[in-house]
Amino acid sequence: MESIFHEKHCLNNLLQGEYFSPVELSAIAQQLDEEERVRMAEGGVQTEEYRTFLQQPSGNMDDSGFFSIQVSHV
Repeated sequence: MESIFHEKHCLNNLLQGEYFSPVELSAIAQQLDEEERVRMAEGGVQTEEYRTFLQQPSGNMDDSGFFSIQVSHV
């Protein structure tokens, strides 16, 4: 191995190359957020649990560039 590839996103580090951009990972995270919202709504959109869920920030990404492990499994 000539060199070790390293960047902020561990998925690319694991794969040792620039396979996923922050934009692509963000799109995956947003898709997961929407799927989670739809599943939560199945329990009723008037429930306290659903309203609390809507008020919480994304668990799949944040403003610092962190992406959850679920994003890398899509």
